[in-house]
Amino acid sequence: MDSEALRKYSALHPKPAGLTLQYGTAGFRSKAEQLDHIVFRMGLLAVLRSKAVTATIGIMVTASHNPEEDNGVKLVDPLGEMLHPSWEEYATQLANAEEQELQKVITEICQKAAVNLHKDASVFIGRDTRPSSKKLSQSVIDGIQVLGGQYHDYGLVTTPQLHYMVCCQNTQGQYGKATLEGYYEKLSKAFMELIKQSHCSGESQRHLKIDCANGIGALKLSEMKPYFPQEVLIHIYNDGTKEKLNHLCGADFVKVHQKPPGGLDMKPNERCCSFDGDADRIVYYYKDTAGHFHLIDGDKIATLISIFLKELLAKVKQNFKMAVVQTAYANGNSTRYLQETLKVPVHCVKTGVKHLHHKAQEFDVGVYFEANGHGTVLFSKAAETKIRQLVKEENDNEKREAAKMLENTIDLINQTVGDAVSDMLVIEAILALKGLTVQQWDALYADLPNRLLKVQVADRRVIDTTDAERRALTPPGLQEKIDALVKKYKLSRAFVRPSGTEDVVRIYAEADTQENADALAHEVSLAVFHLAGGKGAPPQP
Repeated sequence: MDSEALRKYSALHPKPAGLTLQYGTAGFRSKAEQLDHIVFRMGLLAVLRSKAVTATIGIMVTASHNPEEDNGVKLVDPLGEMLHPSWEEYATQLANAEEQELQKVITEICQKAAVNLHKDASVFIGRDTRPSSKKLSQSVIDGIQVLGGQYHDYGLVTTPQLHYMVCCQNTQGQYGKATLEGYYEKLSKAFMELIKQSHCSGESQRHLKIDCANGIGALKLSEMKPYFPQEVLIHIYNDGTKEKLNHLCGADFVKVHQKPPGGLDMKPNERCCSFDGDADRIVYYYKDTAGHFHLIDGDKIATLISIFLKELLAKVKQNFKMAVVQTAYANGNSTRYLQETLKVPVHCVKTGVKHLHHKAQEFDVGVYFEANGHGTVLFSKAAETKIRQLVKEENDNEKREAAKMLENTIDLINQTVGDAVSDMLVIEAILALKGLTVQQWDALYADLPNRLLKVQVADRRVIDTTDAERRALTPPGLQEKIDALVKKYKLSRAFVRPSGTEDVVRIYAEADTQENADALAHEVSLAVFHLAGGKGAPPQP
């Protein structure tokens, strides 16, 4: 390690006094002007991680659905998954080290993680369309070069595209070609093969309006357009040429406010969807003839995909284990429908993509989606191998056709991470194959009315939870109070959990009517305020 170069470059990316940030599920996120030293140091960390695992590591500069003035950075592990939890700790240590301790902290990480500094290192870099992203990715490069790493800068890409590139690179091309063209070709080919198998003569041309959150999704969808067949007519809105990123648009806005984005005119019964700022989440929606807005969130997307996969798995007659993984935020009626009507096992885990992804890996076919629209499907190595073998060798027509559909689905889904473009194509293919309209999809089950609230507290750590965040262990008396409140309403449940990023407690409640869901959420928020050290004025109904 060249101490002189490290000292010189570190001085060019100084850490503001008194600033401490934590590496969370989404990496680091903050106001863009506070991140220069952080991204430089994540360049250093990516080199160390690459040397430790002898593989290419990814670095993505993005703050996803946050406002345009924010930014962030996250690392991508060798198979396109999130950074290993033990390294999240190293990331936090390195980010918060004072300038003069930097070399010492790097040496400590090398000792703890058995990093051989003489090994080669390779890092892939991507960034979103924020005004601050280009300069920040330059600082990443400074960090990589100080420790003698090699890098490839992909420039403007969606977050899932970078995850995909890293996985392709480290599987020596088995997962695909580590180029944008490779990504577009693989997805479009699988999509065309799938819809070729659709026998319904429904809408021969399928129109879809897409709100791209004024972000990177618009650029990449436009690049991909020439790869699509004529039957797919996608209309891009909020393409970033006029308005600010994520401002009154995007998947997060639509989900939170339960209303259509600005910049997109909806006619009755038109299929519309929204990506988020870095295109790793998607939600669908439509307006009915009476003008009512209907949101189709991650739970309903998971349900549609599960119906499709379950039918195909039944046809190939293999003993594959399939399950759906949700969090406590999943609508109670989606869980009921999956378990009781579809007879698919459902598992609940803590909030955060890494927990869902980890659990989904336990099954031959693991479907996971957060209600916010982030999700994908994972296929075990054994299941994938068997399916590809059936396509080649199965004599029974029906079995072989079903195996072929599964194979195309495997190639169409981005198994590394939730991917709005890939998920959209999967959904569009399923709707075409099953001849379903957006209204029929929506009608699978009715969502229970629900309400999300948050309460500011002096210290979020006073709340400790168990049972995948569905029960509160501390402060004493809080869970008993919630249980008593829930008993007052029909089909109701409620839970509280500390935010991962700020001193607030998040509250979720659902019940048989919106009025009851709102009342329950309010009563629970008062309980939190009084028992968990609320700040400011008590919550108002």
